[in-house]
Amino acid sequence: MRVQRHNRAERQLDHNVVREFYDDLYYRNLIKGNSPGLHLRRLARRFEPWSGRRALDIACGLGGWLQAIAERGAITAGTDISQVALDVCRDAVPEAELHCGPAERLPFADRQFDFISCLGALEHFLDIEAALQEMIRVAKVDASILLLVPNSDFLPSRLGLYNGTLQAAVKEQAFSLLEWQELFESAGLRVKARWKDLHILSAEWIFRGAYYEWPLRAAQAIALPFWPLSWQYQVYYLCVLNK
Repeated sequence: MRVQRHNRAERQLDHNVVREFYDDLYYRNLIKGNSPGLHLRRLARRFEPWSGRRALDIACGLGGWLQAIAERGAITAGTDISQVALDVCRDAVPEAELHCGPAERLPFADRQFDFISCLGALEHFLDIEAALQEMIRVAKVDASILLLVPNSDFLPSRLGLYNGTLQAAVKEQAFSLLEWQELFESAGLRVKARWKDLHILSAEWIFRGAYYEWPLRAAQAIALPFWPLSWQYQVYYLCVLNK
């Protein structure tokens, strides 16, 4: 499987448009001083111990995941295309090394990190393959790479009940679970494990938005743990370098 590439000039122009979208629209109404959700703290416990490990989060946003692992002793770094988001992230994780820029060009030397994550963002990158190659470049030989990606076979999407996130206005590209795996393997990764993203099992997610949407959101949250992996919206892939 091939993901459409853009030439360098086109990517630069598009990254400027993407940056403006996130700075001016997506992160317009920021909530400062927020803490990691319970699902991020549970996820962080899954990968303990963190002490002394160098961890990079790509598209780190407001810094919830970085904060969750920094609390457990990780030496953190993050990148995001939005400086507005990074300003909030810096307040949340002041000790983190943060850089503003696209995932396709990471400002780090080779073989720097023990753990690399990209959670719910890979599908929005203009050049997914280039971003994966950059992750591989900066990963240590025995690093873990955690990717959270959307499933094009998500049941509500197949039923015509879901059309994507707000970020689809710029770029959103979902694949089937098999297509994601093939993409990761073709880039030079080996998939060690996959599991469901169940962060919507929370009052914070259910009671978001208009009140008349709450019953449907609650029904989805209750059903999701019982759906097979192939019906899920987002799926975690834990990868290592294919040596």
